Amino acid sequence: MIIWAEGTVAAIGDRWTGAAELIIDTPGGQSFRSLVYLQLMPLPRIGDRVLINIAAVARGLGTGGYALVVAVLDDQSRLIGQPDLPKGHLVKARYTPTQVMIAGVDEQGSEFHDQLDATDDLDGLPVIVADLHSAVVPIIAAIRADARDLRVGYLMTDEAALPIAFSRTVSALKDHGWLAGTITCGQAYGGDLEAVNVHSGLLAAKVALGADLVIVSQGPGNLGTGTHWGFSGTGAGDVINAASVLNGRPIGTLRISSADPRFRHRDVSHHSLTAYGKVALRTADIAVPDFSDVSALAGIRDLYTLPRLADRVFESVAALTPLHRLHRIGLGGLDRALLESPISLSTMGRDLDADPAYFLAAAAAGRLAVEILGS
Repeated sequence: MIIWAEGTVAAIGDRWTGAAELIIDTPGGQSFRSLVYLQLMPLPRIGDRVLINIAAVARGLGTGGYALVVAVLDDQSRLIGQPDLPKGHLVKARYTPTQVMIAGVDEQGSEFHDQLDATDDLDGLPVIVADLHSAVVPIIAAIRADARDLRVGYLMTDEAALPIAFSRTVSALKDHGWLAGTITCGQAYGGDLEAVNVHSGLLAAKVALGADLVIVSQGPGNLGTGTHWGFSGTGAGDVINAASVLNGRPIGTLRISSADPRFRHRDVSHHSLTAYGKVALRTADIAVPDFSDVSALAGIRDLYTLPRLADRVFESVAALTPLHRLHRIGLGGLDRALLESPISLSTMGRDLDADPAYFLAAAAAGRLAVEILGS
C-alpha cells in the first residue's frame, strides 16, 4: 500500500553519494524527514513542492522510516526536473513506477562485455558472505588491519534496500577509500557497476574491479517475520552456491549476539544456521570467532559475556561440519581495528560496546579471508 502526501521542501539536510535528506512540510501541519534519490530526480530546492510516499513513516518502521520523494512538482502539480538520461538498457526495480534504466557491466556495448562473456571462473577469489549489511564495516576493518593494501569489492544483493544510495555506510566506506568499488545486482541499483545477478556480479568484481576479494550482503533493511524460513538473509546460502559454482572461495560470516533480546538471534542466530546449514549446498569456509580467551582484547568495555559464548557457539555450529570447513579464528588485535574504525559500527541500534560479539564475529570472517589469500 502507498500513502501519498504533498508538501514543500522546508530544509535540505545531510547529503551523501546518491541521496539527500529533506524536511518536507505538508499543508496539514506535519513535517516529514524524507529521502530523495538523486539517480531518480534532481535535488529539489527549498520551497519546491514535492510528492512523497509516507507509508513507512505511517507504519513506524525503523530502517525504512523515511518518507520517500517520488517527484518534484511545480505550482500546477506538473513534474519538473529530469535526471540524466540512461546510457544502457538494463531495467531494475522493474515494472514499478520508479523503475530505473541503467548501463550494465556485462551488457552489449560495455567495455567489459567481451571479457565477461569469455569467463566463468573466479579462480579462487575469496567471497565473504554476510547476513546483515552492518557486517560490512567490521569485515573490512579486520581485512585492513591484517592486509591493508588488498582491493576490496562490495556486491549488494536485492533482498533488502534496492538503491545502494540508501546506505550511508557504503558512502562512508568509499569516502575513506576502503572500497575498490561497488556492484549492485538483481533489482538493486546504483553501484559503480550494475550486474544482472549474483553470478555476473561476482565475475564483475574480479574482471572489472580487479578485486582481491569481495564482500556480499543485502543492503540495509533486513526483512524477517520471526519464522524459521521467513527472512531475507536466506540469500547468504545462495551466494555460497554461486561463488562455489564459479570456482570462488566462499567464506561464511556468522551472525552472533550476546545482546539481542530475541532468543532466536542469541549466540549463533538461526539465520546463519539456516542459510549455511540448509540453503547452501556447496562447501564454504566458516569463520568461527574464538571467544574462549579475550585476554588479548582490551579496548571494548563489555567483554565479560564473551567467554561464556565460546562453548555455545562451537556447539551450535558443529551441525555445519558435514558440509562446511570450520575455522577457529583468534581475535587478538581485532578490538583495536574495530575501535579505530572511522566509520561507525551499529547493528539493530547496538554499537560495539553493546554487542561486541556481533562485530568481532564479522571481523573474524575478514581475518579468515586474509589467511586464505596468504595460504
